[in-house]
Amino acid sequence: MSKKVEYSLLFMWIVSLFATLGSLYFSEVMKYEPCTFCWYQRILMYPLVLIIGIAYIQRNAKIAATTLVFSIIGACTALYHYGMQKVPFLHDNAAACGRVPCTGEYMNWFGFVTIPFLSLVAFILILGTSIYILKASKKENN
Repeated sequence: MSKKVEYSLLFMWIVSLFATLGSLYFSEVMKYEPCTFCWYQRILMYPLVLIIGIAYIQRNAKIAATTLVFSIIGACTALYHYGMQKVPFLHDNAAACGRVPCTGEYMNWFGFVTIPFLSLVAFILILGTSIYILKASKKENN
């Protein structure tokens, strides 16, 4: 495994760790109760900390196929959730999803950075890095 692939695994692990710690900070320290879609994103992000961490220790670049699937589903979920907050059509027609409305915004930095936006960025970073690792590993094997 090349150093670039190894550092890419480390980068993905750091992104997943920060995303996980960030979501726990918002819920446990700031006391923001997660909505249903926030929970879906957590379900997809939290295991990545362990999966990527173990892959990094084992120097296993093949995990990129798994992280790609998790990140595609997570990015789609986060994008839809962000759309429910920011796109009037989706916001006005959003179904009620539990005690906490999925359209609510606990934070809105700079007019566009919300919690689902942060989740989307993390999933896109992992998705892009997963694609890079898959391509780099394919080149190494040829």
